[in-house]
Amino acid sequence: MNQEIFAALAQLEKERGIPQAYMVEKITQALVAAYKKDKDGYTDNVFVESDEHGMHMYVQKEVVDDVITPATEIALDAARRIDPHAQLGDLVNVDVETKAFGRIAAQTAKQVIIQGIREAERGMIFESFSSKEHEILTGTVLRIEPATNDMTIRIGTGTDKTDALLSGSEQVHGEVFKEGDTIRVYVVEVRRSSRGPQVLVSRTHPGLVKRLFELNVPEIENGLVEVKSVAREAGSRTKIAVCATEAGIDPVGACVGPRGGRVGAVVEELRGEKMDIVVWSEDPAQFVASALSPASVVSVTPVPGMVKACRVIVPDDQLSLAIGKEGQNARLAARLTGYKIDIKPASQADEPMPTETPEQAPDAQEEV
Repeated sequence: MNQEIFAALAQLEKERGIPQAYMVEKITQALVAAYKKDKDGYTDNVFVESDEHGMHMYVQKEVVDDVITPATEIALDAARRIDPHAQLGDLVNVDVETKAFGRIAAQTAKQVIIQGIREAERGMIFESFSSKEHEILTGTVLRIEPATNDMTIRIGTGTDKTDALLSGSEQVHGEVFKEGDTIRVYVVEVRRSSRGPQVLVSRTHPGLVKRLFELNVPEIENGLVEVKSVAREAGSRTKIAVCATEAGIDPVGACVGPRGGRVGAVVEELRGEKMDIVVWSEDPAQFVASALSPASVVSVTPVPGMVKACRVIVPDDQLSLAIGKEGQNARLAARLTGYKIDIKPASQADEPMPTETPEQAPDAQEEV
């Protein structure tokens, strides 16, 4: 095996990005596997060496007077044809003619090399896409399973591409795609599997909203405005809390943009999903009041004896607005802030504080 092998490996590295050293190791494994397939008995004394001139396969044998085990021993006169200075008891390396391998052995070597290429490509794809976790990627819908509505999405380009799974549960109700459509998805997780990397993507994850604002609001990208939390009911409504990291910056105005262009681009991507952008505050009472926007709030009072729970008083005519349709506004505000929120109209402000409010308790402050 001469320099043609290394020329082929160089071409493989150029076209597919597979390192030569990795493939040399796999070819070494393939040659050893082929030798063991071709030879019966002891084969642990076979090894492969590679240098700038090519690859060479050897069997190491002990020099003896009388050969009893040909697999591990060699006669003195035969050893001296390899090494003129060989002596009894020495170890000599006998060159192996790989051309003499049988068909089955050669097929074994081929399978090892092909498997090595596949493993390398899968490893590179995993490394590439694992670095893209929690990012937005654009893909093409390849297949849609009629029974489950699960979609297979082709993401990436060239050799750096793979298929991602957009399960039915991660799709927004009412959104309709067909095979061949272009779709933007949020990368939730990249897993290793026996069939290669498995990329799980979503259209419902709150992180999708955060990344869309980062793409459309320069102040978020350069750190002048920070997204603190997002609460989302995909396809219907999202609340996003933002704050300025420097004085003199209006974080809500930056996210809305001139003539509403920035938030409009996010809403358009999400097919009309409503957006409430509120100011985050270190003061929990102020944050909860902002989170219940667009409703006005009279007061926010912590509930004694309860962790992260508060009583909110709103004007009587604002009660339905504060709670929202089917409780959505209060529910999203609770998720956004991480607080349990008990909402009462001003006419009932003197009622005793609650001991628990399970119907409006947040699942948890949503992390993005």
